[in-house]
Amino acid sequence: MLVMNRFRAGDHPDGPDELRADLERVHELLASKPGYVAGWVGRNMDEPDLWVLATRWENVGAYRRALSSYELKLHGVPVLSRAIDEPGAYEVVEPGRVLNVADPRVT
Repeated sequence: MLVMNRFRAGDHPDGPDELRADLERVHELLASKPGYVAGWVGRNMDEPDLWVLATRWENVGAYRRALSSYELKLHGVPVLSRAIDEPGAYEVVEPGRVLNVADPRVT
């Protein structure tokens, strides 16, 4: 699965340099967790105020377990909570792969 968290540097109280440092710290924490596959911090080329923390995970459970770790709750959630409020979890679409079905998870 892919996770895309987008941020506006103008929304960060200390500006773009501190946002970059915060995102790099959070990425480092996420990268240390089981199930992490790859990731990076990026800045939009057309709109440099827009940043992204993109990560790829073996599955949604690995990502959720990473977020529930003590280190991420302490250092990551405060940064991630400033992300633009939009859906950020994506399934990887590969040729012939059956996609997730949007059905209720409970009965």
